[in-house]
Amino acid sequence: MRYFDPAEGWSREEIEQAQVARLRTTIAQAAKAPLYKEKFDEMGINPDSIQSVEDIRKLPVTTKDDLRAQYPDKMNTVPRKDIVRMHASSGTTGSPTVIHYTQSDLDNWSDLVARCLHMVGVRPEHVFQNMTGYGLFTGGLGLHYGAERLGCLTMPSGPGNTKRQFMLMKDFNTYAAHIIPSYALYLGAALRDMGMSPEDLPLGIIITGAEPHTEEARQRIEELLGAKAYNSYGLSEMNGPGVAFECTEQHGMHIWEDAFLPEIVNPKTLEPVADGEVGELVMTTLCRTGMPIIRYRTKDLTRFITDECPCGRQHRRIDRILGRADDMLIIKGVNIYPMQIERVLMEFDEVGENYVIELERENFIDQLRVKVEIKDEHFVEDMRVLQGLQRKIASRLCSEILITPRVEIVQHNSLPKSEGKAQRVVDKRE
Repeated sequence: MRYFDPAEGWSREEIEQAQVARLRTTIAQAAKAPLYKEKFDEMGINPDSIQSVEDIRKLPVTTKDDLRAQYPDKMNTVPRKDIVRMHASSGTTGSPTVIHYTQSDLDNWSDLVARCLHMVGVRPEHVFQNMTGYGLFTGGLGLHYGAERLGCLTMPSGPGNTKRQFMLMKDFNTYAAHIIPSYALYLGAALRDMGMSPEDLPLGIIITGAEPHTEEARQRIEELLGAKAYNSYGLSEMNGPGVAFECTEQHGMHIWEDAFLPEIVNPKTLEPVADGEVGELVMTTLCRTGMPIIRYRTKDLTRFITDECPCGRQHRRIDRILGRADDMLIIKGVNIYPMQIERVLMEFDEVGENYVIELERENFIDQLRVKVEIKDEHFVEDMRVLQGLQRKIASRLCSEILITPRVEIVQHNSLPKSEGKAQRVVDKRE
């Protein structure tokens, strides 16, 4: 079976016809929520306003603040008795954003995730080990139900307890695993520290997500764990995982456009950018009944990949997430994204799997310090060698980010490690 779902093979014409029809239905459903009813009435929007995909621009955008203002359930468009699950963000900067699901919403979500897994080669006979958090976080349950929908024996091992993760892999012959990138790097380093090699593991496929990471980091993960690593993209406002996924070509993530309508816009003007240019990803649900969301500003920066994918799928691809519009650092007047720094560090064979970016302030001037671990075999006693490596890293970073950071190289296992999401940026400014 080439495709898990026939929609994977739709032509552009079929995709866009479905998008128009489903967007009209979505508008009618969304109007049952007070927020959208007020906005639609004010702007004169109804389902007949949509005659083509481009008409999406007539609709209002939705922000995280909009969702927080409707907490806990004012965005629902079905009776409470029809809601069977909710997920929520951490809510560390205010009220959490809460997403509600009907059973049909959950079924559609599971099908989309199963479609993603099948696309990269996961099959019913495989064992799937899910090493991400469960609970209100969408990543754990999203991948779990998708793997079960595909027919896999699915282990909810969760994050952490690294020795047990390796034991489960070997005892149950795990072929596919879901791991956030920073923990995958941690696992690879732990495997080496325990005197094992990738050949000791049965892994063939790794699904990464939840954290933006560079192509260089992906290559490091594949080398450390001896498996193909496929990038995925999702956000809780659009369900969670299963929004976009790499195929076996590993060149961009296909957005399932039969379920979502993506746009890439200028973050300041909200006007569409030219294909191939970087902008903010804006997403609209097309199949959700319990809580449809119109033109959600994700704050994630990416671009559409314009060439045709050799896999044959016509669903558009986005590049790996380059950062977030609100994660940009401004140091000495220069705009810097943490991903730029990771990309440079991962190019050095001497560099380990862990690093920290520290923001400091001296004499009222912001400074950037990069602490980076060096592999044991390269951490030699000759200070001239280490100082030379330090200068090389600083010079390469300066070429990338246009300022010279303070680079501090430290021994392997010197920096704090986490078996969950890594904290890559520490702001020490007052």
